[in-house]
Amino acid sequence: WARVRDAKSADGVKYVIANGDEGDPGAFMDRMLMESFPFRLIEGMLIAAHAIGAADGYIYVRAEYPRAVSRLREAMAVLKSRGWLGKDFRLEIFEGAGAFVCGEETALIESIEGKRGIPRLKPPYPAESGLWGRPTLINNIETLTMLPWIMRHGAAAFSAMGTAKSKGTKVFALAGKIQRTGLIEVPMGITIREIVEEIGGGVPDGKRLKAVQIGGPSGGCIPASLADTPVDFEALTAA
Repeated sequence: WARVRDAKSADGVKYVIANGDEGDPGAFMDRMLMESFPFRLIEGMLIAAHAIGAADGYIYVRAEYPRAVSRLREAMAVLKSRGWLGKDFRLEIFEGAGAFVCGEETALIESIEGKRGIPRLKPPYPAESGLWGRPTLINNIETLTMLPWIMRHGAAAFSAMGTAKSKGTKVFALAGKIQRTGLIEVPMGITIREIVEEIGGGVPDGKRLKAVQIGGPSGGCIPASLADTPVDFEALTAA
C-alpha cells in the first residue's frame, strides 16, 4: 500500500483491484464473501482507495460466479444512489473468462486490458506500473473484506488473534474425504489436526488421515506427521 501511495503517475491516476478470480477446485471462500458481504468488500475497497489516493477500481470476478456478480451489482447500485460510488470513486466489475492463470496479479491485469491472460515479467511490479501503466493495488477479496472490521475494532483487536507473524483469522474451505465439508473461519496458529478432526469431524469410515493438501493444485501436501503444526506462514515454511 505504501509503495502504491508513494508511486507517481503522470496523470495522477491509480487503481484498486479486488482479485476474485478463485480458480482452485473446492475453493469457494471468495465466492461466499462476494455473495454474502458485498457491501463489506466495497467498503474495504473505498478504504484502500482513500489510503493510496485512487479514484478508480475494479472487482475481477470469475464468470462462473453469476450470483456473486449480481449481488455486487445490486450493492453498487445502492451505494451509487446514496452518493458513495460514482463521484469520488468509480467502481466496475470485470467478469473473467475462467482462465486459472488469471488469478496471478499481472495476468489479471492483462485480462482487464483486453489481452490474453499471461503473467508479465517483474519488475516492474503493479505497485509501480500496473493497469494501463499506472500504479495499481491488487488485493484478495478476503483481505479487503477484513478492512472494515479492523477499522471499527482497531488493529490491536485484530492482532490479538493469531500468532506473532501471522495475525488475525483465515477462512478455509474443507473438501474431500472428511466428515464435515464447508467453510470455516479460524485464528491463524490453529493446528491441522484441530481443523481436520475437531472441526471437520475426521476422516470417514474409520480410515486414518494420511495427508492434507493445502493451497489447491498449486499448493503442497502436508503429511499426517505434521498434523500438530500450527497453520501459519512461518511454521509451515519451517516445516
